[in-house]
Amino acid sequence: MRLPFWPGPSAAAILGLAVAIGMPAGAAPGLTYEQALDAAERRAPSLAAGAASVDAAARSAEAAGQLPDPSLSVGLENLPVGGRDRFDWSAEPMTMRRLGWMQEVPNAAKRAAQRIGAQAARERERARWLAVRQQVRGEAAVAWLARHYAQRRLVALASVEREVALLVDTVHARVAAGTAMPADAAMARLEAAALDDRRDELQRQFDGAQAAFVRWFGEAEPAGDPPLLTVDALQLKARLNRHVELLPYEPMLAMSEAAVAQAQAERRGDWAWEVAYSNRSRAFGDMLSVQLRFQLPVSPSTRQGPRVSARQKDAERVRAEAEEARLRVAAELDDELAELRRLERALQRQRERVEPLVQERARLSLAAYQAGRADLGSVLAARRNAAEARLRTIELQSELAQQNARLSHLVTE
Repeated sequence: MRLPFWPGPSAAAILGLAVAIGMPAGAAPGLTYEQALDAAERRAPSLAAGAASVDAAARSAEAAGQLPDPSLSVGLENLPVGGRDRFDWSAEPMTMRRLGWMQEVPNAAKRAAQRIGAQAARERERARWLAVRQQVRGEAAVAWLARHYAQRRLVALASVEREVALLVDTVHARVAAGTAMPADAAMARLEAAALDDRRDELQRQFDGAQAAFVRWFGEAEPAGDPPLLTVDALQLKARLNRHVELLPYEPMLAMSEAAVAQAQAERRGDWAWEVAYSNRSRAFGDMLSVQLRFQLPVSPSTRQGPRVSARQKDAERVRAEAEEARLRVAAELDDELAELRRLERALQRQRERVEPLVQERARLSLAAYQAGRADLGSVLAARRNAAEARLRTIELQSELAQQNARLSHLVTE
């Protein structure tokens, strides 16, 4: 009687088992990789919050640099309060009811700096929203891929479990026929128990991946195969200034420079104009008054100067932080690219060298056992190695796909 040998599930078998294990009757509709990323973007509260911040900054920019609201003044001037004409507003020519309109006018440089600063603030919020969007899509991509490959590992193990169950039955038949030792049956059952432990471990990994998947996509299921994700290291480095962590620094620097310009504009002073109409008794004529007021920065060294220096120092701080962030993300990118190359090499070795060797060893062990030149333990060990090699291949595929997903979402378009 020939013992079965598991060479690894085919793609069709994996698809069929995935439907049977991961998508039972009545399951939620599936999401492809791209559909899942779009769905995560629509569901993410952080993106809704970021969009509100962008809108708020845009509304604030509309009002920046505008003239302040004018002032309306109403009063009674020069009313006698003593003597025989007290509280008689018509007895004294200087007594008048006054209505005034005043407009303060900040200097043009200050208002221009306010507009530039508000526009930069809007761009900063926009950059932060883009960074959060890339982060959301990257984390959602990792969650989708982790869930997909966790299911594939369970599918691959299920194929091994069926093979081992058939092996146990075969060994029992051979023991009954007297062509195998009773210890072989016990050894086969021990192998089945070891697979139960392995299933518990893979199930735990699947449950963790499922929890992350539900966070992003609700009760949907992954559908279809993952895309072939690749990154161009040279292009990624060339676009480092579009890195999600560096994106807000350019508008932040523009904001700090606008603050410097606004502080410098304080040295010029503001001005205001006022028009007033004064109504007197009919015995006297009404009056019209016009006046201009000018702010006089009489001590810029003790008032405006320190504020300018403070804003300049703040701009230097932003520049230093931007440079520090650039150096850090450049080093982190090199490290992530090195990890990507390691995973590519590891997966290539696994596919081209390790899997063929362990499968060949399993075939040779089975042939030796059937010829009576090897015990069942060597067959089971060889089959276990073949199964672990297959699981390791899927694990490396998962790690490589997730690494590519992370790198693909590090920079914005």
